[in-house]
Amino acid sequence: MKILAIKVLEFIGNSLWGFRPNLMKDIVEIHGGWKSIIWFAKNMPKYERVMKKIGSERTHLLAVAISGINGCQYCTYGHALSFHLHYFKNKKQLFPIDEQEMMKFNTKNEQQIIDTLNNAFDATGLVQEKEDLQRLIDLKDNPDLATSENDHRINHLVHMFGFLNMCGIKNQTLPDSAHDPINKNSKLYQQYQKAKSLKNSTIV
Repeated sequence: MKILAIKVLEFIGNSLWGFRPNLMKDIVEIHGGWKSIIWFAKNMPKYERVMKKIGSERTHLLAVAISGINGCQYCTYGHALSFHLHYFKNKKQLFPIDEQEMMKFNTKNEQQIIDTLNNAFDATGLVQEKEDLQRLIDLKDNPDLATSENDHRINHLVHMFGFLNMCGIKNQTLPDSAHDPINKNSKLYQQYQKAKSLKNSTIV
């Protein structure tokens, strides 16, 4: 059953994002085949509804904050790169801190992560994203404080990524790519990497 479950979950990941996510086999290894498939069947539709409602950028940033605070490099990188590709596509510019810097959030404490993100939000004028982060901090240890639909969305992300982060940390899953359909846009990815290279060469 485990082999079948891995194949099913990797097929879903490949269909959605264009690659077979490294975490799928680790989730099945830790939780077993049926439990893993049932978990995804229950949680992924809710996740997709969250993204449809609040947008890809906000959703991925919340995933980055949760995963960074929890110390999961795998999920942090996958959602950081997803955010950056959407941000670059929508804003035609680079975000102040890239996915490599975000992946190193596991070396920072919670307040340092919050401060780093808030400074970037202030620099780019992302007011709603800053409010999302503050609400995440309010709710992550006190989910019963939820009073709005957005609060319940954040609670779902906290619950969902708590599970995924635990698996990624336990098996030290290696980062792979962007955890979003935008990963299939190879032209955008090349443009993004070129913009980063130009920025770095300018800094040097």
